[in-house]
Amino acid sequence: MSSTTYLVTGTTGGLGEAAVRALVERGVPAEHVVATARDTSRLQGAGGLAELGVTVRALDYTDPASISAALEGIDRVLLVSSNALGQRTTQHRAVIEAAAAAGVDLLAYTSIANAGTTTMLLAGEHQETEQLIVESGLPHTFLRNSWYFENHTGQLAVQLEHGALLGATGGASYNPAARADYGDAAAAALLLDSPAEAYELGGAALTLEQLAAVVTEVTGTAVAYVDVPEAELEKVLLGAGLPAQLAHTLAEADSGLGRGELQVDPAVLEGLIGRPATSAEDAVRAALAALPQA
Repeated sequence: MSSTTYLVTGTTGGLGEAAVRALVERGVPAEHVVATARDTSRLQGAGGLAELGVTVRALDYTDPASISAALEGIDRVLLVSSNALGQRTTQHRAVIEAAAAAGVDLLAYTSIANAGTTTMLLAGEHQETEQLIVESGLPHTFLRNSWYFENHTGQLAVQLEHGALLGATGGASYNPAARADYGDAAAAALLLDSPAEAYELGGAALTLEQLAAVVTEVTGTAVAYVDVPEAELEKVLLGAGLPAQLAHTLAEADSGLGRGELQVDPAVLEGLIGRPATSAEDAVRAALAALPQA
């Protein structure tokens, strides 16, 4: 492990940052970890990843030359999926092709749970990317992440203001985990001699009604889950300023949660990271602590 070099893309995002921190925490010498971003200035300064002693390199998914340069001397790569809906497959292809040209030992990709079967709109570009990786012939592992707690706890201020957590899941359970859990799982997989081809990852089963009850308990402010039709949720997201494509995709994803399309066995994540996944209580406490103090 000590001589292997690891590169993580998209490290100005929460998942990529968590993976870099987890690699170092799991014993990888900081000088053998490369954190990349389109804007590397965001990795510098107080609290930035550069403080860990990791190498910082520029990597822009839309600039193949930057990708090739960043991959120089790299053994294992974690490709953190882009957040540019509609452009992800093209951006990911550029990294896959550069990784193949560089002859990396392993390409790990942060995909979506049940990518082989789910029909969620959100899954389409993940499925296309997985296919490209398979066709590349690269040794690979797919980190198929279920829902993120942060998708809901990131809206904690709004929930507290309105006393409501809005969704379109029909009350079905799903398997959320925190970004830190998924980042740790990615690091753990990168460090395995022969990781599995795919890991279906998520935490303990939870409904949004149960999550609202946890929000109420942790914050002391009554918050109820309000289930609405997918079309109404989409209107709410549009009203909140989300772009049309993103609002439509996220609303449809809630319906996908309702169909059980991201349900997984929580033992897989816990087995990979070697500890219990983040609880709903801890996820809400973290979100509450991050809110601006009055």
